Parts: sequence; C-alpha cells; structure tokens
Amino acid sequence: MFIWQLDNWPNFSWDDQSLTRLLMKTHREQGRLLGKMEALGFELRNEANLQNLTQEVVKSSEIEGEKLDSDMVRSSIARRLGMDIAGLVPADRKVEGVVEMMLDATRNYAAPLTIERLHAWNAALFPYGFSRLRVILAGQWRTDAHGPMQVVSGPLGREKVHFEAPPATELDSEIDRFLSWFNTNTTLDPLLKAGIAHLWFVTIHPFEDGNGRIARAVTEMALARGEDTQQRAYSMSSQIRKERNEYYALLESTQKSSLDLTSWLEWFLGCLSRAVDDAQSRLDVALSKARFWDRFGKEALNERQIKVLQRVMREDWQGNLTSSKWAKIADCSQDTAGRDIKDLIGRGALTKNIGGGRSTNYSINLASALAQGER
Repeated sequence: MFIWQLDNWPNFSWDDQSLTRLLMKTHREQGRLLGKMEALGFELRNEANLQNLTQEVVKSSEIEGEKLDSDMVRSSIARRLGMDIAGLVPADRKVEGVVEMMLDATRNYAAPLTIERLHAWNAALFPYGFSRLRVILAGQWRTDAHGPMQVVSGPLGREKVHFEAPPATELDSEIDRFLSWFNTNTTLDPLLKAGIAHLWFVTIHPFEDGNGRIARAVTEMALARGEDTQQRAYSMSSQIRKERNEYYALLESTQKSSLDLTSWLEWFLGCLSRAVDDAQSRLDVALSKARFWDRFGKEALNERQIKVLQRVMREDWQGNLTSSKWAKIADCSQDTAGRDIKDLIGRGALTKNIGGGRSTNYSINLASALAQGER
C-alpha cells in the first residue's frame, strides 16, 4: 500500500520537536547567506544568481540522468535576464524550455501555481513531444492508457515496482487539492511547505515524464516565496544530485510508509542546510576572486597573464597551474610563460607550491587579495 491509498491521505503529520532545531538552524544559515548576497555589489550579485540558476537547471536534469550543456544553460539564462556577458552560445529548444520553466518558477513565484502553468512547464521540458525515443503526451496529464504509472527497475519479467502513482482518473481531484493547499496555506513554515510540496507532487506524478524536474521547480518556487526574492542564493538540486541515492531511497520508503513525514522532512531540511553551506563557501570564493581583481586588475598585467588567470579561476578548472599549462593556454613559449609566472609571484598574485623540477606548480593567491580587502 502506498501513502496515497491511506484513508486519511493527504493529512500529513510530523514531529515538531524533532524538526525544531534543524528548522531554526536552516533558517539562520539561509538568512546569513541572503544577507551576504544583498551586501554584494550589483555585478557580483547578478553573477552569483546566474551561477546558482545555471546549477539548478543542470543538476535537476542530471538527477534524472540527462546531461545538459552548462554553457548553453548559462547563455540562455543570461539572455533572458538581460545580462551582458562574454561568450554567449546559442541554446537548443530543449535547454531553452528547461530554463523557461525554472525562471518562471523562481521569478514569478508570487503568482498562483495553476494547472495551465504546470502544463506549460511540462510542454517546455519536451518541446519535440519525445522523452528520449518515446512519444509522450507533453503538456497534458497522463492517461494510463498503457497501464498504471509505475517506477520500476530490473530486467524484463523480474521488475521491481518502487512506486505506483494514483490512477489517472483521480488526477483532477488530486491536483486541485494540491494547488489549493500550495496557493492558500500561508501559516506553514515555508521550508516545511517546500519539503511537503516536493513529496506531494512526486506522489501525484501527474505527467508521463518530467515529474521530478517539475517537483524541484515547485520546490524552488516555494523557497523563493518564503525568501520573497527573485535572487537565487543557492542550488537545492546541486545538493540533491550529490545525495541522489539517499534522495531516491527516502522517497521510496516514505511512499510506502505512513503519512508521518518526519524522516523525509529531516532529510529535506538537512539537504537544504548543506546546499546553503556549500553556497556560503562558493560565495566566499567569489568574494575573494572579486577582491583579487580589485587589487590586481589595477596593475599593468599583460594580456597573457589576464587570460590565464581568468581561465584558472573558472569553476571548471582542474588540477594545478604549471608553466606547460600556462604556455598552452596563452599560446606562448615556455620561457615567456616562466617570465609571466615570475612576474606574478613578485606581485603576490601567484604562489609557488611545494615541489620542484617537473612537479613545480602554482596557485592563485586569493588569500593575499582577501587580506588586502580586510585591511
């Protein structure tokens, strides 16, 4: 028996005492992060918002095993937000659709969530009417024409049913009840509401595909309502992606349990808290980078030095910086790379790491810029 088959569905309950401390801690950390975001300069705040929205779109799809081009996602979001950034690339219709859904959820959070919006989000996720190689009813409720909606795994003939959703004939009443609660209940703590909304929508599973991504968009909408801001300071889906196995296991066990959501909400709040902590760390790094450029951007660096420093400070940079990597990125000789590096060490922009010979490598001296900014 699944929870939607219980007599008192969907009268959820939870243990307030078990959640109080975690709820207070998460609110406190969330408030600190939002305060830090507000204190940022306009450009840095917009960049942080762009980065978090990009991660939310990319990682939410990745949870479902779908890989989106992060450069396309970033470019699509930047264009829609009217941001003038370098290196914009064209995005395909699928990327544009996912971005459109997420921006509608997070920027128009105050507007009611309606059947029409949910249908539009689902249609945006599947602009060609296909889920992988399968034709689906995009932008419409599922019909169960080929049997009940089930989440299964295992080889043919030995499938394991992890979850079965309510019958399609009950979708109208189920969605009406969910939307009425989502749009009118203003007394519930917004973090608890986000966690309950996520589980509730996944349980209804109203579409043939895309239910997980839409549930996470609904979650972002609920969080944005609670924070009352269009600026996204963190990415919940990035943290869920890191904890995907536990996420799916807990969703399954909760679906087969009682209507007491304490365990699910404990995990949800913990995951949110970890997402906020991660965003705090990344924001501190972003601030360090901004201070680095405030200091060294005023010095007479050559084009090669600026190009390599910008490349090394990107989030997707891996490993340490060597003179060979420098020469390759800057398209220069080893001798020229050596002179550029020596000059930056003298300025305090680079530090030489422990090691010698072929293992000699260097790091950006963000600590120097941070100390400069604190004096």
